[in-house]
Amino acid sequence: DLVSEAEELDRIEARLRGINGFAPIQRCAHSDVSVGSVLGINGFDLQRALKASPTLLDARGGETKHDASVTSVSIDQGAARHMRTVQQGALDL
Repeated sequence: DLVSEAEELDRIEARLRGINGFAPIQRCAHSDVSVGSVLGINGFDLQRALKASPTLLDARGGETKHDASVTSVSIDQGAARHMRTVQQGALDL
């Protein structure tokens, strides 16, 4: 819903694939995706991450660089009250 041109969508998707080529991309309007399509998908695989970056767990490695424009949210799925809030759409992520 924030991008109207097909070329711009393709450019953004290519950038996302460059960050994580394994992550599924869902085109949507107004973030309208099912909770089940983004939670509990077991998207992180340590063995795959180590193949892509063999020094990932090396504590002696150089300083880590972080892109300040990339953020994340985590939800404790064991907390039923919070899951109800998400499922009802009352949590603005």
